[in-house]
Amino acid sequence: MAAMRQDAWTPEDDRILAEVTLRHIREGSTQLAAFEEVGERIGRTSAACGFRWNSCVRKRYEQEIQLAKQQRQKRNQLKKAGAGQQAQGGGDSGGQAGKSTALEPLPFDALIRHLRSWRGAWQDAMRRIRTLEKELKERDEEIRELKAKNEQLAREMAAAKSDYRAVNDDYKALIQIMDRARRLAVMEEEEEAKPRFKMDANGNLERIE
Repeated sequence: MAAMRQDAWTPEDDRILAEVTLRHIREGSTQLAAFEEVGERIGRTSAACGFRWNSCVRKRYEQEIQLAKQQRQKRNQLKKAGAGQQAQGGGDSGGQAGKSTALEPLPFDALIRHLRSWRGAWQDAMRRIRTLEKELKERDEEIRELKAKNEQLAREMAAAKSDYRAVNDDYKALIQIMDRARRLAVMEEEEEAKPRFKMDANGNLERIE
């Protein structure tokens, strides 16, 4: 058995699925037969084709589906009319024509194959869901770790800002103290630089060094 494809559907795959399914509808065949034909052509299971048709492609071909059903109805009417005319001609040929217009029942083994294909597609979907759930759980764990790290960095940043403000306040206070000390030193120098005098015994002022 050839390996079934698991890759994403392409626009060409969708086109083939639509064309074959619409043809089967027009010809009065079953969609199951259409899905099996498409699966053989593009290397996918009939279940995958049926799921793709019902979930996605069918919505884009609503008008074409209605037209195909109308064509099928007209075709059946023409067949019935032709069968009626042959029946009026009498004989077994009319009976054989009537039988040829009837749709053959779906073979039991084909139904089993279809159900098995659907089961395979369902199992593949469940495996994909479990994989996605595992990935989602891992992403949630990463998000929680990143949130915790972000909160820790925010706390560290707040502490750094607080320390910076404290250091900045201390620096400003130190600058003010140094400025006051400088002004006092200048004033003392100015005081020392001023000349001082005293009066001698004769009443004259004498400068004191």
